[in-house]
Amino acid sequence: MSFPRDILLKFVPMLPEEVEARGWDGIDILVITGDAYVDHPTFGPSLIARVLLDAGYKVAICAQPDWKNPDSLKAFGRPRLGCAVASGNMDSMVKIYTAGRRLRREDRFSPNGELGRCPPHASVVYSQLARQAFPGITVILGGVEASLRRIAHYDYWQDKMRPSVLVDAKADLLCYGMGELTMLEIFGRLRDGKDLKNIRGTCRYLGGKESESFELGEDCRELPSFEEICSDKLAIMRETKIAESETNPWNAKRLVQRTRGRILLVEPPRPPLTQEQFDYFCELPFSNLPHFSYKEKIPAWEMIKESIPVVRGCPGGCAFCGLVSHQGRHLVSRSKESVLRSIKRLSQEKFFRGTISDIGGAAGNIYGHSPRDPEICKKCRRYSCLFPSFCKNYNAKEEPLMELLDSIMKLPKVRHCFINSGVRLDLALAQPRQTRKIIKDHVSGQVSVAPEHLDGRVLSLMRKGKAGEFEAFKEIFDEVNRRVGKRQFMVPYFISNFPGCTAENMEVVDKFLAKSNWSLQQVQDFIPLPMTMGAAMYCSEIAPDFSPIKVNKGLAERRQQRDVLKKTRGFSAKSGKSKFKEKSFGNKKR
Repeated sequence: MSFPRDILLKFVPMLPEEVEARGWDGIDILVITGDAYVDHPTFGPSLIARVLLDAGYKVAICAQPDWKNPDSLKAFGRPRLGCAVASGNMDSMVKIYTAGRRLRREDRFSPNGELGRCPPHASVVYSQLARQAFPGITVILGGVEASLRRIAHYDYWQDKMRPSVLVDAKADLLCYGMGELTMLEIFGRLRDGKDLKNIRGTCRYLGGKESESFELGEDCRELPSFEEICSDKLAIMRETKIAESETNPWNAKRLVQRTRGRILLVEPPRPPLTQEQFDYFCELPFSNLPHFSYKEKIPAWEMIKESIPVVRGCPGGCAFCGLVSHQGRHLVSRSKESVLRSIKRLSQEKFFRGTISDIGGAAGNIYGHSPRDPEICKKCRRYSCLFPSFCKNYNAKEEPLMELLDSIMKLPKVRHCFINSGVRLDLALAQPRQTRKIIKDHVSGQVSVAPEHLDGRVLSLMRKGKAGEFEAFKEIFDEVNRRVGKRQFMVPYFISNFPGCTAENMEVVDKFLAKSNWSLQQVQDFIPLPMTMGAAMYCSEIAPDFSPIKVNKGLAERRQQRDVLKKTRGFSAKSGKSKFKEKSFGNKKR
């Protein structure tokens, strides 16, 4: 089947015909991803492919190749510079398996949600597939899975410790973080025939001789070795505390981890993008559509097709979340002008009906936040700007988001603009004018909030606000709805089986739900994501202060707390059918 030339030039090439239409005699870089190819800036591999294409490289995408057949990578011939490998927008194990270690019902990043298109431990599988297809090729790992598994970590689904994914994948380099500038530097060096040493935001697994001659300098901190992690259950807590203290790109040291007789060297993080850089990358000529070769729907794209990414990073540092390990703690927000340009472009799409489904990022109410004094921020070693209390240097400004929302609503084709990323309760209470504005004008009938728990001790272990915040927010929510005459709903998310949460702690949530007669739509059963404090607590059975905690591990043991959240209140009063859906906390759209 032949396609018009303008269609063939609209996407980063995924078919040989698209390469031919551009007049290329081959490609420089092959981007391999475990997701379907959606040409949108919220899809990490697509963003990296666009950035490299914009820099002048001849780039092609191989989306969800047959992971049992190396020939599935050969449609474009051998890449001149190398392969960039990612599992996709999520860790592949989270994407495929539930907290109960069962297969999920769908893979939202695949056509028609079909399971089986992305393999477990996709980063490892695709790296080895690339080496089989192109012997001697340079392989660069990246994406969420690489970020969360860049050092020795616990794999919940295998119930075992694993070394850095770089060790198992046998790739040449691992790029962690969002990676635009890092990937440009990596492939610039490969193009110029330079080595890949000392690149910020990367990990290298040193060879035998280099490991023997490596000297720990003052710019290094040594993590417990992989062998220690395997033999001493407390070692992963020590590792996590060190890793968390070295996440600030302005003062972080290199991390060294001895693994199987060699050294894993983790370079310091790369500083976040500037606003100008973030604007530029988000406004590259994305089609904002799934590749034209797909006939089926891509559920993940259906969720975000009318949304606009406006902020990157997360100041929260919650113990159960891997976002800070990937995006970093320091926020960068797009300029109002850039966001408006993206919305004007979105409004020209045939599917647009006047509603912006979401503007956000890690949370819906962090846009425009910044340090009062950037120099103080550069010296800080806190993992969270908000816990255990708000940093005095953190400026939770209300005006930028309020002004942005007002400007969006003045655009001619926009009738609604909603905040659906989820609202941080601690920030919502600190931003009363903004919070009331969101509830009054920018809620699509229901607002997502994540109290996660209601017991103060558990919330402290989660590094998630304080007891009473959910109830305080609910009072504001109800008051605004009464005043404006709207009937809107809150969708709260609670986590069961977080390390340290006992039956008595869970009873606090149970009593609240019973008193409120609340019907929960989803339950988040805790999953210990790699490189999170929650995972360290789960494995070591201690809190970060090294005090012992109760941890539920077996499925039968975990079922009790899940049942607290899903019992009778999880059934529809009208039909009697269960509304409960098993959902891990990691299964978010970003």
